[in-house]
Amino acid sequence: MRDYSLVAFLFALMLLGFKRPFIFVLAYAYVDIVSPQRLSYFLLNAIPVSLICFIFAVGGWLFVDDKKGTRFAPRQWLLLALLAWVAYTTHTAALHEAALSKWDWVWKALVFAIFLPLTLRTKLRMEALLVFMMLSAASIIIVGAIKTLASGGGYGTLNLMIENNSGLYEGSTISTVAIAMVPLVLYLSKYVTIFPADHRARIFCLALAGACLLIPIGTETRTGLLCIALLGILMLRATKRRALYIALISAVTLVAMPLLPESFSNRMDKIEGYQSDSSASTRIAVWKWTLDYVADHPLGGGFEVYRLNRLTVALKDKNSDPNNTTITTHTQEGRAFHSAYFEVLGEQGIPGFFLWGMFHLSGLIGMEMIRRRYGRSTDPGEAWIAPLATALQHGQLIYLLGAAFIGVAFQPFIFMLLGVQIALGSYCKRHPPAVAKAVA
Repeated sequence: MRDYSLVAFLFALMLLGFKRPFIFVLAYAYVDIVSPQRLSYFLLNAIPVSLICFIFAVGGWLFVDDKKGTRFAPRQWLLLALLAWVAYTTHTAALHEAALSKWDWVWKALVFAIFLPLTLRTKLRMEALLVFMMLSAASIIIVGAIKTLASGGGYGTLNLMIENNSGLYEGSTISTVAIAMVPLVLYLSKYVTIFPADHRARIFCLALAGACLLIPIGTETRTGLLCIALLGILMLRATKRRALYIALISAVTLVAMPLLPESFSNRMDKIEGYQSDSSASTRIAVWKWTLDYVADHPLGGGFEVYRLNRLTVALKDKNSDPNNTTITTHTQEGRAFHSAYFEVLGEQGIPGFFLWGMFHLSGLIGMEMIRRRYGRSTDPGEAWIAPLATALQHGQLIYLLGAAFIGVAFQPFIFMLLGVQIALGSYCKRHPPAVAKAVA
């Protein structure tokens, strides 16, 4: 039954795409986020669904879409340069065959992020993509939230519909993405126009935001907890009634703390004692190895180069006498980077890290400029622009924090959000704020 439902939904989307080609773009976003071919038992898993949707999306834009005024933004050129550099490091990779397997999906994420802003020429299209992205991710998040409420979840044990622990179905990744989604979900609850922004939409968006907050609890990921903390700080920046906000957050925290599973509290306690935590100590050892590797190979080692590492990790026995600490050492090989920053640095070297970093930094600065310019706009028709820039910026900041502890440098969902950032920047260049018009 699941296979038939997935096929029917995709078939309906593709049919609608022949009437409105932009829907092919939405179909590709759905396929890339949910990966229905991995959910399917036999009907979709042998078909290149993602490639088919991408071909239709690009073909629809090339042959049907209005391209008047379309031009490459500076950040798209940055992405194009990053794509070219990634292609080079893949060709020269230390582990060529392993690098090709990662290249197979990374190039699609980068190419789609470059292509996406060309199709998002209007507010309606940007909104439609955001709604599709949020609902696609929600199909995973809501399942995880329900299971968390029913059983409390568990680290590495919360089943998000499939057993394959990759993409958005990996605990730390979905935790980061879920929290990064919250500002955009709250934005849509106020400014959505595709469907009536009435109490039903607001209730659903608030419930979805709550489900997003439950994911780090269900997956018991420390990265998710840090992302929640940053979300709280960013929302404090955006809210006008700060005293009330702080009081509400404090009250909710006091009520929620006793209700959290004991296993969740135990994992969070390990944040303070990394030297007795094997996972944290191994990450630090990998990061040190990466810095040494890049010192000898400044152009990087290509995808999957972490497989070359050999680490000696020293751990403190947390049960030993504080005055006579017992240290044990063990050797590990091929440990992953566990950080997007070290992932890019080790795989793409200093040039790739520079391009990747500049792309993110320019996005943060660009959204801040839009937020400030359009926050002073006197046109009611522009009231949505500054809040969208703020939501996109906050989502990116949360991702960048989570990325410090997980290898999600090329996560497709995030690159879609960054594609919306580029589209919003291009839209604002074509539509100067009302205040600026009046001054002119």
